[in-house]
Amino acid sequence: MSKEVVVIGLIAVAGFLVGGVYSTYKTAKVLAVVLGICAAVAVGGAIIWMVS
Repeated sequence: MSKEVVVIGLIAVAGFLVGGVYSTYKTAKVLAVVLGICAAVAVGGAIIWMVS
């Protein structure tokens, strides 16, 4: 798999997770924090994958 496909996939996953944060923040703040952390890890992984 090419490097760009993996980076785009990780950014897409991060986008879905951020959407989950937005939709669950008012009702389940703990879950929203967990999803936010996962989104940050996905974006960080995409950046590291792209740089390496």
